[in-house]
Amino acid sequence: MSRLARTVLWAGLWMFLLAAAAPAQAPTPPTPPTMPGISITGAPASMSVPLQIVLLLTLLTLLPAVLASLTPFLRILIVLHFLRQAIGTQTAPGNQTLLGLALFLTIVVMQPTADRVYREAIQPLQNGDVSQMEALELVNEPFKEHLARFARENEVALFLDITGRPRPAGPADLDLAVLAPAYMLSEMKTAFQIGAVLFLPFLIIDLLAASITLSLGMIQLPPVMISTPFKLLLFVLADGWNLVVGSLVRGVM
Repeated sequence: MSRLARTVLWAGLWMFLLAAAAPAQAPTPPTPPTMPGISITGAPASMSVPLQIVLLLTLLTLLPAVLASLTPFLRILIVLHFLRQAIGTQTAPGNQTLLGLALFLTIVVMQPTADRVYREAIQPLQNGDVSQMEALELVNEPFKEHLARFARENEVALFLDITGRPRPAGPADLDLAVLAPAYMLSEMKTAFQIGAVLFLPFLIIDLLAASITLSLGMIQLPPVMISTPFKLLLFVLADGWNLVVGSLVRGVM
């Protein structure tokens, strides 16, 4: 992965963290207008206005993909989808509700990483201690640590073999081109494992309902009409949302 691609990707993550970071900052004084190709600040490493506009427009298109693939949003959304399928309610909760819940849970989970990036990258940039490109590089380490924490060794080895890269000495030496897809595969594997476990108790209720309807000769009656109320009752009595959401959040923090 080229340096420009890595910069754009980490800048997208940075924008997400700006929304999640809690501390509010005082408005900065307006900067004087600049001509194309001239730095906004006196630092020689700062980007010019046209380059900033191009980078911002690129980030707006990449930010949803970054949010959906390199954060716990991926695991949470898949598990919630499996849960809805297991209960048997195809449209309740709706897709927008599941997306909103997954988004807010992702913000909660990523808050410690957001705070660290704010202290190590955003504050030095606002204080003028580092340039914009240096601040983007400072975002790299906290997110690589987050991705390496959940990336499985088998998936990392797979992409090391695919890309032909040598095995690094430690997780900190892994390149984003290896770490990002390994993290995504690991999260999908974990989400499917959780979904399989969620299906088991509801599958037993479906089997019991199907056996009862067949034994009574009610072939015309769909078993799902009998099993769905019992599955909802089981889920409510077990406080299912608390268990599922609590397990998901604790598992990705």
